[in-house]
Amino acid sequence: MTFDVDRARRDTPGCSEVVHFNNAGSALPPAVVTDTVVEYLRHEALAGGYEAAAEASDRLAAVYASAARLVGADPDDIALTDNATRSWQAVFYALPFGPGDRILTSRAEYASNAIAFLQVARRTGAAVEVIGDDESGQLDVEELKRRVDSDVKLIAVSHVPTQGGLVNPAEEIGAVAEAAGIPFLLDACQSAGQLDLDVSRLKCDALSTTGRKYLRGPRGTGFLYVHPRLRERLEPAMLDLHSASWVSPGEYVVDPTAKRFEVWERDFAAVFGLGAAIDYALGWGLPAIEERVASLAASLRQRLADVGARVHDVGARKCGIVTFSLDGFPAAEVKARLAEANVNTSVSSRTSAQFDFTARDLPDMVRASVHYYNTEDEIDLLVRQVEKL
Repeated sequence: MTFDVDRARRDTPGCSEVVHFNNAGSALPPAVVTDTVVEYLRHEALAGGYEAAAEASDRLAAVYASAARLVGADPDDIALTDNATRSWQAVFYALPFGPGDRILTSRAEYASNAIAFLQVARRTGAAVEVIGDDESGQLDVEELKRRVDSDVKLIAVSHVPTQGGLVNPAEEIGAVAEAAGIPFLLDACQSAGQLDLDVSRLKCDALSTTGRKYLRGPRGTGFLYVHPRLRERLEPAMLDLHSASWVSPGEYVVDPTAKRFEVWERDFAAVFGLGAAIDYALGWGLPAIEERVASLAASLRQRLADVGARVHDVGARKCGIVTFSLDGFPAAEVKARLAEANVNTSVSSRTSAQFDFTARDLPDMVRASVHYYNTEDEIDLLVRQVEKL
C-alpha cells in the first residue's frame, strides 16, 4: 500500500522545524487542525461565546459522528471529554465495587489507571489482580480465562501501553469478557489514530481516547465510547445540567446517551479541532496509517539494535512506539543529546508503569514514537546520534 508521505509533511508545518519522534506524547498537528481552532477562536471573540456555539450546533453533531465512525459506533455512544483520563475515569468511578470484588488488569497498565484501581480497592475492599504475560510479552489470554469467576466485576486493560510498542490482544480479551458477562474497559489512549479500531470487533463495553497523541488533535481533548448495555447500568459519579435534566424540584433524569458522562462547559475551539483531526485521519484511512506506522517502527527497532541499543518492545503485535536504552547512558541524557540534534523523544520511567518495570526489571527507557509523516531519513538521523553515543 503506497502512502503519500510528501503530502502528509506538506500538511504538517512542524515537519520543517523538528524531527518529531514524540507522537506518543503529543503529535504534530496538521495545519487544518490548527486553522480550525484559531478560526473558531477568532469568530468566538467577535460573536460571543454562547452565540458562536449556538451557530455551530451542526458542526458539533458532526464531531460526534466522526468520532463514532472512527471506532465503528453510533453517535449516541460517544461522549466528548477533555482528555483520555477523564474519559476512562468517567466510567471507572461509576462502577460499583464492594468487598471481595475483583478487578483484573494487565501487567502493562498505565499509572493513572493503576492509581485509580488502588484507590477504589482501598475504599471498597475490592482486590486488584494483574494478569501475567504470555511468552510473547502480551497479556496471557489463557490465564485471563482461568482467573475469571463471578467475583470479577471489571476487566480493564491498556490496548497499547505508554512504555513500549506492545499491542495487547484486545479482541481476544473482549471475547473472554463478553462470554463471562463482565464489563470490559479498554484504554485506547495510545492506539486511537494509529490502529484501526472497531468496538464491535474489540467487544469492549467502554473505550477511552485522547486527541493529542496519534489522532494529532489539540491538547485538552478526547472522547469516550460507552456501549448501551453498560451505559444503562451506570449513573456517573458526577452530574450537571448537561448530563442530566432537573425535571422538578426534587427530581432529575440522566441523559440516556453517552452524554451522561459529559459536563456542560467545554472548549468548543478544541472540540472542533479534534473533529478536524479525526476527519483528517479518516481521510487517510486507518488501515493505511497502521501499516505505515508499523513499518517505520519495525525499521527503527532493527536499526537501533544494529548499532548496539537494547530495544525493549515486546508482544506478538507491535505498533509505533519504540523504547530502547544504551548501556552506560541514562535515558534522560540520551533524550537531551537527541534534542541537541533537533530530534524529539521522551523518557519512560518506572513511575509510569510500576507493574511492568518491576516484573521485567526495566531501566528508564528512551521512547521514540513514529508517525506516518516521519521518514527513513529522520530515522537515519536518530540512529546516527545514538551510534555516536
